[in-house]
Amino acid sequence: MRLATIDLGTNTVRLLIVDVSPAGGWRTIVQDQRVTRLGEGLTASGRLGHAPMERTALTVAEYAQRAHAAGAGAVRIVATSAVREAANGRDFAAAVERATGHAVEVISGDDEARLTIRGIVAGLDVSPETLLAFDIGGGSTEYILARAGRVETAVSLRLGVVPLAERYPFPARVESDRYRQMELEISDRLRGELPVALQASGARDLVGTAGTVTTLAALDLGLTAYDATRVQGHRLSRSAIEAQRDRLGALTQHERGALPCLEPGRADLIVPGVAIVLASLDVTRTDGVVVSDWGLREGMMADAIDRLR
Repeated sequence: MRLATIDLGTNTVRLLIVDVSPAGGWRTIVQDQRVTRLGEGLTASGRLGHAPMERTALTVAEYAQRAHAAGAGAVRIVATSAVREAANGRDFAAAVERATGHAVEVISGDDEARLTIRGIVAGLDVSPETLLAFDIGGGSTEYILARAGRVETAVSLRLGVVPLAERYPFPARVESDRYRQMELEISDRLRGELPVALQASGARDLVGTAGTVTTLAALDLGLTAYDATRVQGHRLSRSAIEAQRDRLGALTQHERGALPCLEPGRADLIVPGVAIVLASLDVTRTDGVVVSDWGLREGMMADAIDRLR
């Protein structure tokens, strides 16, 4: 059986096509992603803009067609924070449904956290007894505490890289005072909004998924082309993250965009993303980040397989 999932995120659209075994495992046939910035301008207007909707809908339709051409028997499309929060989010979802012929599930923050941790755990060789994970997205960041494989506490915060990049643009080299102001704002929000159980979980490291942390891992490894097998499970110490912060901060946005493994559309987002990572380490009292290439997209797939079995 061949299945496909499409993760329709605030910043990125992700495609996964797999062959499912009778036992419920899977082999990846195609995985792809594209930065479309659906949430561009959402914070200021409360609505999805025409141009972001158009380019995102075209990408989702292309991915759905690729899934059909590959022989996928079912295609699951899941939308996250931008669609659930925008005044015209449901209208956009309906337009995507008409363009693709598939239903669009607009999931809650709690469901997003649940599916994310499921994807992370599925991709880890060994799941620690206490797992504190986070998923930095375009419009929100999810924090999940799991013990013995079961979600204990999860929260979705309206803290994403797209609105931060819009409020703290760094087209030239990063000004240290403005960067510190941004990181302090993030830290204050986390201290006020993260449940105590997440701030004092006892976990040694955070487990991180999505584009910010996978990009940091690729940069730390010195990759010239993204390699998921090397990124998966790579540990970033605080000092390694700070070194990348300083490296990125010394570059203009154009220069950041020319770095290998920095996908198109991420050059202005990586700096606020790093600030979220470092603030998260401070507030959760953790030492580093173990990087997971698996996350929401894979959790969606595991959940889709369960539904069909």
